[in-house]
Amino acid sequence: MLQDKNTADGGTNFIGRIGASLTRWSMKYMPDPSIFAVVLTLIALVLGIVVAKQDALSMIKYWYKGLWELLGFAMQMCLIIITGSAVAETPLARKGICKLAGWAKSGKQAVWLVTFVSVLSSFLHWGLSLIIGALLAKETAKQLKMKNIPFEYGLIAAGAYVGQMTWQGMFSSSIGLLIATPGHFLEDKIGVIPISQYIINPMNIAVTVALLLLPPIFACLLHPRADKITPLEEGAIKMIDAETSAVIEMPRQATVGDRLNHSRILAYAFALMGVVYIVWHFATKGFDLDINMVNAIFLFAGIIMHGNIANYIAAVKNAVGGVSGIIFQFPLYAGIMGMIKYSGLVSILADSIVAISTPFTFGLWTFISASVINMFVPSGGGQWAVQGPIAVQSATVMNADIIKTALAVGYGNTWTNMFQPFWAIALLGVTGLKAKDIMGYTTAIMLMSGPIFILAVLFL
Repeated sequence: MLQDKNTADGGTNFIGRIGASLTRWSMKYMPDPSIFAVVLTLIALVLGIVVAKQDALSMIKYWYKGLWELLGFAMQMCLIIITGSAVAETPLARKGICKLAGWAKSGKQAVWLVTFVSVLSSFLHWGLSLIIGALLAKETAKQLKMKNIPFEYGLIAAGAYVGQMTWQGMFSSSIGLLIATPGHFLEDKIGVIPISQYIINPMNIAVTVALLLLPPIFACLLHPRADKITPLEEGAIKMIDAETSAVIEMPRQATVGDRLNHSRILAYAFALMGVVYIVWHFATKGFDLDINMVNAIFLFAGIIMHGNIANYIAAVKNAVGGVSGIIFQFPLYAGIMGMIKYSGLVSILADSIVAISTPFTFGLWTFISASVINMFVPSGGGQWAVQGPIAVQSATVMNADIIKTALAVGYGNTWTNMFQPFWAIALLGVTGLKAKDIMGYTTAIMLMSGPIFILAVLFL
């Protein structure tokens, strides 16, 4: 694990100064994620009028048409966070988180540890990464605070958010899972592409390894020297010191209902039904993974790990607060998606990309366009619904590889998550921080990580 190294000027380095500058900018200008969505809505409205030559009433109609188009997908996204959170809330997972947190002996080590765990767990499940990262950030801060070791809480929490930049090429990839799902909306053009082909290819393997190794180091380099550490605010202190538990004890004078609520037999019998289906599914269909199957795996794993329905429901209740922002903001971003899609803005952007692309640069321009569109549609699946048809059409014209094109869209979608606070809502709720506390650091990590994606889409 990386060790702190004090230089003559107290630990200041060029990268650290960049992080400090971006953090000052974030503190001054970064709004609440909900305001961010509203501002982007107005920007999309203006772009539709100015660039796509639509009248204001038509843009408002497109906005309302899109407003309710992603309700089913929004529910799937909520379940990804809730089922992942419920697993992270199990006693076994919490014990592991506390043990992991104890490994950090300094603020810089804490940043590396939380970032590395966030990235590694994102390869399995992006929702799990978000929650485990948040819980680990809070527990690590708690232990460092008890030991009077200086630490930059905003940077540690930013490390927990880095997993949202690294998951799109792995098992919970919304794009990979969508194109692996029979009946997906582009099946007539590209067929059904197994998730194994999406994940296991030279470009994605190289990107995945680089993302595991480099961003945790980048995050470490951003840690300020001791006299520049941001003091903890009261809300953050309360969240660090707060004790939460999903364990509900059986009442001493238990009723029949209480015994049913805490019955291991009932919980395991129900979970066994899910396990039997999951085993049958993979035994008969191979490694056929989609969004619903990911949610099913974590749903039944959570019930088994909690041991009874009462504790599982308690964990779900603890997690529900983390999706409140999604429930409110997803329709807002769906409305933005409606304006972008129905006004023709995406087609205009895609046509521009084809016009300036060569076979060599097509992947790069696809990545860049996806990075921009993600600011308006911060959902891999939602963005693929908007950009996917155009990306596939453009790839056909350029004779480009469909899987690499889908990955380029996915990489762009996740890269600018570091500047888009939408998915940080749950993390902020757990850590007690505000978006402005972490977004300067995540923006710095995003900029330093950019070459990983750019080199991959150009040369691999």
